[in-house]
Amino acid sequence: MKINELLIKDAMIMDLAATDKAGAIDEMVNKLYETGRITDKTVFKEGILKREAQTSTGLGDGIAMPHAKNAAVKEATVLFAKSKKGLDYASLDGQPTYLFFMIAAPEGANQTHLEALAALSRLLINPDFVAKLKNAQTPTEVQTLFQTAEDQKAAEEAQEAAVPEKSDQPFVVAVTACPTGIAHTYMAEDALKKQAQAMGVAIKVETNGSEGIKNRLTAEEIAKAAGVIVAADKKVEMNRFDGKPLINRPVSDGIRKPGELITEAISGKAPIFHGDGSSSDVGDESAEGTIGQRIYKDLMNGVSHMLPFVVAGGIMIAISFMIDNFMGVPNDQLSSLGSYNEVAGWFNQIGSAAFGFMLPILAGFIASSIADRPGLVVGFAAGALANSGGAGFLGALIGGFLAGYVIIFLKKLFSKLPKSLEGIKAILFYPFFGLLITGFLMLLINVPMSAINTALNDFLNGLGGANAALLGALLAAMMAADLGGPINKAAYVFGTATLATTVAEGGSIVMASVMAGGMVPPLAIFIATRLFKNKFDKEQQDAGLTNIIMGLSFVTEGAIPFAASDPLRAIPSFMVGSAITGGLVGALSIRLMAPHGGIFVIPLVSQPLIYLLVIALGAVISGVIFGLLKKPLAAK
Repeated sequence: MKINELLIKDAMIMDLAATDKAGAIDEMVNKLYETGRITDKTVFKEGILKREAQTSTGLGDGIAMPHAKNAAVKEATVLFAKSKKGLDYASLDGQPTYLFFMIAAPEGANQTHLEALAALSRLLINPDFVAKLKNAQTPTEVQTLFQTAEDQKAAEEAQEAAVPEKSDQPFVVAVTACPTGIAHTYMAEDALKKQAQAMGVAIKVETNGSEGIKNRLTAEEIAKAAGVIVAADKKVEMNRFDGKPLINRPVSDGIRKPGELITEAISGKAPIFHGDGSSSDVGDESAEGTIGQRIYKDLMNGVSHMLPFVVAGGIMIAISFMIDNFMGVPNDQLSSLGSYNEVAGWFNQIGSAAFGFMLPILAGFIASSIADRPGLVVGFAAGALANSGGAGFLGALIGGFLAGYVIIFLKKLFSKLPKSLEGIKAILFYPFFGLLITGFLMLLINVPMSAINTALNDFLNGLGGANAALLGALLAAMMAADLGGPINKAAYVFGTATLATTVAEGGSIVMASVMAGGMVPPLAIFIATRLFKNKFDKEQQDAGLTNIIMGLSFVTEGAIPFAASDPLRAIPSFMVGSAITGGLVGALSIRLMAPHGGIFVIPLVSQPLIYLLVIALGAVISGVIFGLLKKPLAAK
């Protein structure tokens, strides 16, 4: 498949009307919808904003490549757009952006689609080609430029393959990867290759993209390399680089700073990577990033796999309670709420089956993030033991990290075994000894953790008054602090963890506070853009309308474009309104039985009307504060 088959003329905007990032995203998403390339603007835009929340896709040098791969995409498409005056897209170099490529890939994107998208990313590294695109006036001219560049690129690659590598050149290996694996992965690859050629350095780059691992590094190449560069925003296979000087940076550094990475990799001063995560250098950073970054990445790996079980199972259990409440349960049978009537019992049984995997999944995928596949079985067992031993969420969390590091210890211990026993390590030694050590340690850990878990559950179940208000205000403010970042995730994970022990009480006050706090920021954007129209341009006002949908759906990330463009005014405004909302939810002892859903799970709230009024109050407070702090457009 050629690039021009994805870069269709009807989905081009030769002069963007938008003047800011939020407006540009809305305008491009609307164009994709109008041309029938996507079926749902809200779902697709949610994917775009989720990617922007990780790192800006404004790559610098006047180029932005927002991209998403989700169910809303009917057909793989690349939308080309130009802004003649340029606009602030929060680019990595802080400069205006002129060229936009919004990539829409369906969930089941095939190999040819992905290869074409990768080829597009590589072409944009060429500054001459980018300059020609900036001067293009018609869709036909854009397609012609891409066709010519694609043919020239193919000829260059054929010539490169025919030129033997010089034996006296320094040699480095690199791995590039981004969460979606569509654009940044391949742009970083090309940037590193071009810079290496200019520096007289030989390089081989492995890409971890949506099309799978390409140009996989061999053991011989890794051994030969003077250094290793990992430019990645997701987990890649690291243990193979044991003992090598290694630079670990975000994928954006591979695009923006390839010379710096290559220079450090061949300098002999890079930290030495070890399979257990340690470094020979003393300092805050190691070859795998800081300790905090590694712990966060491991924890989020467990949480991201756990949440679907919690969300789906929790809603099913909540529905069973609703059915019993509707059909009636005698006062002397209230302990059977959720399973008293047969239909309710069906929902409860299905929901409980999914919900029961919560702790094993959490621990299992934390362990696998630390120790790869050998950690999975031991982590699952640790989570199951925490569940059966009463240690709860905290016990499973500790068990996941324990299982991962026990496997790392065993890998070191068995590293000297004969090669003839290599195949039996993963299927016998690691699982057996890992389970033996971790299992007995968990039996010991369960004793104090069970006491802590019981005390925490008693506290949560008896939560009310000032304690509930303070806790609700704190967690709700955390939801608004970074709008989907680590602080937001910490509050949300704590909220979901309380559901398992509060279902019998009619739901969790903590979860209700967390969801309410997360709904406030996007709703506040809607309020601010309606009440203070002189402080927002037309595109921002239009974006404010979409934020009411995101806010009601509990998609906090809808407020990110506004927060990114004006963080010092936006973030404090959001936190004040969210904290007031969370505090009121706690003070009024409003409970929620579902871990997600926004307005769609309002029937599962103990006091639905009051809950909506409290959220509306917080949104108005945040919106008014943000609007008052914001400068009028004429004053900017």
